[in-house]
Amino acid sequence: MGTTIKARYSGGFLEPLEKLELTEGQEVTVTILSVPLRIDADFLTRTAGGWAGLIDAERLKHEVNESRLVTTRPEPCL
Repeated sequence: MGTTIKARYSGGFLEPLEKLELTEGQEVTVTILSVPLRIDADFLTRTAGGWAGLIDAERLKHEVNESRLVTTRPEPCL
């Protein structure tokens, strides 16, 4: 049986970023596929419109404005 997880290399060790279903002392074979850590300045352009058609933007704006009217603090007594 095999599984794929993400891990981070730090201080000479691989640190799993997910829970492993292994028993203490169990031997495994590790295959390393590196993921480039490049920051792409064009990510905003590539993701533009990703929410289009998924939410009603006008309703969201209305709900945000309505939630701003709710107060949980008592009025100060001067």
